[in-house]
Amino acid sequence: MPIKRYNPTTPGRRKSSVQDFSDITKKEPEKALTMIKKRSGGRNNQGKITVRHRGGGAKRYIRIIDFKQDKFDVPAKVTAIEYDPNRGARIALLEYKDKVKKYMIAPINVKVGDTIVSSKDKETEIKEGNRMMLEHIPAGMNVYSIELIPGKGGQVARGAGTAVKLMAIEGKYAQLKMPSGEIRLVQKECMATIGQVGNPDYRLVRWGKAGRTRHKGIRPTVRGKVMNPVDHPHGGGEGNQPIGLKHPKTPWGKPALGVKTRKKNKSSSKFILQRRKKKR
Repeated sequence: MPIKRYNPTTPGRRKSSVQDFSDITKKEPEKALTMIKKRSGGRNNQGKITVRHRGGGAKRYIRIIDFKQDKFDVPAKVTAIEYDPNRGARIALLEYKDKVKKYMIAPINVKVGDTIVSSKDKETEIKEGNRMMLEHIPAGMNVYSIELIPGKGGQVARGAGTAVKLMAIEGKYAQLKMPSGEIRLVQKECMATIGQVGNPDYRLVRWGKAGRTRHKGIRPTVRGKVMNPVDHPHGGGEGNQPIGLKHPKTPWGKPALGVKTRKKNKSSSKFILQRRKKKR
């Protein structure tokens, strides 16, 4: 959806932009498919902060998304396109023939009134929104909400505007090209939804002011170089000083910014044919 800009009546308005919600057809979510989102404030079960800069934010309700879509060969009608505060993508409300309602992540071109089906049958129609096994999808198609383990439900490519390209089927595996450029093997029996996740312009939204990020539950971040030496390795010095180190560090003295964190002996590394593109 396009991004809207307003007249700069305030400094925050001058720099901010908002989503266009013209694609939303239903304002209130299905009560049976929602639950209150509990907040942790970045704390673990001992009450210690393990993720900094979390807290506050607007009250949210979690929309229970059906990532498995395991009602096979039962056509479902798209009855509404809704906003979800917990993700950038839109969600579609599906109503099956037996009157059961479920949510799915809405693809880019699906509209109210369309019919969607999830099936393991290779004769299923190839169209956006239909969910199929990777081995039954033609090479070159865009897919999203991909399973990594058959039957576990979609785990990969669920963000707004995301799409993964199915490169080929070889032996027991399908080759997938991720948005990062990484080429990965996934079992061909895994399910995936055809198409691209909707609302691709979400990444262009400019939040504009601190208040909007506070509504998202994100607290302020203080730079290490303006702290005291006791609080951060970058701290200390009179006035505005460089960090005085060869490489930046975390508050706990470990290397930061651009450091690879993936374990070298991770079991899933054998499924990666080509690493992601390096940043220039």
